[in-house]
Amino acid sequence: MTAWPANYAGDHTIAAEVELSGVGLHSGALCRLRLLPSARPGYRLGWLDQPATEALPLTPAQVCDTTLCTALQLGDRRLATVEHLLAALAGTGVSRAEIRAQGPEVPLLDGSALPWVEAIASVGLQALPFQPPRPELRQPLTVHGGGGFVTALPAEDLHLGAAIEFAEPAIGRQVFSLTLTPASFVAEIAPARTFGLRSQVEQLRAAGLIQGGALHNALVCDGRHWLNPPLRYGDEPVRHKILDLLGDLALVGLPRAQVFAFRGSHRLHTALASALAAEHALLPA
Repeated sequence: MTAWPANYAGDHTIAAEVELSGVGLHSGALCRLRLLPSARPGYRLGWLDQPATEALPLTPAQVCDTTLCTALQLGDRRLATVEHLLAALAGTGVSRAEIRAQGPEVPLLDGSALPWVEAIASVGLQALPFQPPRPELRQPLTVHGGGGFVTALPAEDLHLGAAIEFAEPAIGRQVFSLTLTPASFVAEIAPARTFGLRSQVEQLRAAGLIQGGALHNALVCDGRHWLNPPLRYGDEPVRHKILDLLGDLALVGLPRAQVFAFRGSHRLHTALASALAAEHALLPA
């Protein structure tokens, strides 16, 4: 069993390269992604088919689309559905890593962060003699829209919570919160899979979305029941919302904050990440 860091106070990278391949959720294309150790701060993205190009640091300013995923634009290249991978890195305590991608998306795998966690565990973590940069809050931050909001309050540790409301009885109202540590992330959040509604499948596919979605990589709700049970948790949907929230916050780094999302979305999550980045830039070095 992997010995994860006790908390997010230390600085870690992965101990060796690891690579996974699979279909992209929205493109349906075969995608490949390699993680490499790095001593440079944060996460950097480069391309497997352009190995000579410099890997660029990821920031919230690169977010170019938040339609059912978080997509980043780096120069003339775009990479979509980054949130599960970034959640796995940040959640397990990996604060520095280089990402090399091939294809338009990060592979969806089983729809959760668990395959990425297992890949990270297979090579282990390497402790680094640095202090990981973490955004500090001087005052509460809130962003809202679309009937939802995400708010962050100053705190000593990282606490994440979310609430969702769906008309479908199989989902209904769900609330979940936890104090995040690498161990609690792996046990309580990482296995939670992406989910959708059967009533929206044809409309989304006609719009060019979820071309790679299937019953083996996404939960599908059909009103009062799930088409592909069993769920990994009774409240798996709201836990996946926390997974998405964490992955989007990872673009700026894990804050010392209490963050709560009500009817959250990638648009709201990344807007909060941008606000945290701006707030952090105003603090004295």
